[in-house]
Amino acid sequence: MSEETKLFGMKPESGRWLLVILGLIINLCLGTVYAYSVFKKPVEQYFNTITAIAVVPEVEAINLDKHGKDLLGKLYGLKDDKAQELKSKHSSIDTPYVIEIFKLDPAKDQIKAEAFTVHLKGLNPDQIDLLLSIKKISSFQSNLPFMIFLAFFAVTMFFGGKIMEKLGPRNLTILGGVIVSAGWFLSGFATNIYMLVLTYGVIAGSGVGLAYGCPIAIAARWFPDKKGLAVGLTVAGFGGSALLTAKIASVLLDSVGLSTTFMYFGIAFLVIIFLLALPLKFPVAGWKPEGWAPSAAASAVVDLEASGMVKTGTYWGVFLCFFIGSLAGLMAIGVSSTVGTEVIKIDKAFAASLVGIFAIFNAAGRPLFGTIIDKTSPRTAALLNLFLILVASGIMLFAKEGDVALYVASFILFWMCLGGWLAIAPTSTATFFGIKNYARNYGVVFFAYGIGAIFGGLISGFAKDIFGSLQVAFYPTAGLALLGLILAALLIKPPKTA
Repeated sequence: MSEETKLFGMKPESGRWLLVILGLIINLCLGTVYAYSVFKKPVEQYFNTITAIAVVPEVEAINLDKHGKDLLGKLYGLKDDKAQELKSKHSSIDTPYVIEIFKLDPAKDQIKAEAFTVHLKGLNPDQIDLLLSIKKISSFQSNLPFMIFLAFFAVTMFFGGKIMEKLGPRNLTILGGVIVSAGWFLSGFATNIYMLVLTYGVIAGSGVGLAYGCPIAIAARWFPDKKGLAVGLTVAGFGGSALLTAKIASVLLDSVGLSTTFMYFGIAFLVIIFLLALPLKFPVAGWKPEGWAPSAAASAVVDLEASGMVKTGTYWGVFLCFFIGSLAGLMAIGVSSTVGTEVIKIDKAFAASLVGIFAIFNAAGRPLFGTIIDKTSPRTAALLNLFLILVASGIMLFAKEGDVALYVASFILFWMCLGGWLAIAPTSTATFFGIKNYARNYGVVFFAYGIGAIFGGLISGFAKDIFGSLQVAFYPTAGLALLGLILAALLIKPPKTA
């Protein structure tokens, strides 16, 4: 055993597991985007309030009060008929009317209702009219930072594979971490949704795209004997991120506000990613675990370049099924908290807590489906995954107010299946197209994730803005899951060129 292949002073067969742990924690930072549903409503309210202060300066004082901030959120969400009713009844506003129009609980929200009444009476009818008529951030617009983040994540993944060959995994992870941190920190200075699209979406998303592939490539090279499990555990941090970050973000948003929360996350990511990236490295060329020999099927795989890979039906089977799985999963992740509060009618704190629970299953889905691949095949794992997406979509089409169990079951499946695809796709890429060009090849496969993010955001945004309910969005996911089952059965198999 050569000295240069020792890891952390241990035999590589043992030390390589520490690299998986480092990759998992790095992905924990990179995957904070999965907590975006907790940011979605605060983003809408923050930029709506900036617009409101410009036309009614008194809003600034109202926004400083906890109950006043809640009132502003309720005002921005009023439908046109209720807005007109509120304007016409301004002179007779009292606490019972406030409870009725804002659908407050008379027992639990009495103090809040009284505070709302005081704030509303402190505004004259013209000011209320101005507040109700400001151009508000739509559901589609508040989805944009999330959609663009994931799109740039996918695009820069492609370039990350090429850059990794020159810089190595350690330096590229550090570079990506610096960019991620800058994007989050600069988001604290955004004064409109399009600035947030640039800082959070473009900059932070690009940084994640550069860094994300490094721990995965390291796991794939150090674990030729357990690719599915090692890659699944490494990316489990990305999926499990929201378990911690959703709760942390929820607490920070309530205590320090949106801008400072973005800055705190940016500073934390800079320190954590830099330190954990320092030990990252590939094994020496030709290294394999002691006592392990590749199977005959693995030995027969040809290392295809991207140009040859995209000419195979296998590539398009993996790509299109990954697109469908990403669309359904990312759409669900982006609206998890909102569906809970608006469709199922649970409170905000409970919805944020459930996002953390869903994240556990997203993380678990990665090693789970990775192990299924190791024991069966990529096609079997893909078919099972797409069937579960179909089941999850059907559940949400029947769920109604108060159906907490159905909502939880459905979103557990959505989050778990997305996690599964982030093990199925990279492991399939290495299994079918070889390890030599893996970083570049997976960058090409990963475009499916970015396209899925865009279409998922469009579907959920238009479902809310056009049909008035996010529930409509689950019809397309059900239909696409059916299509995916057919594509997986026909196309996900060893390419003929191999």
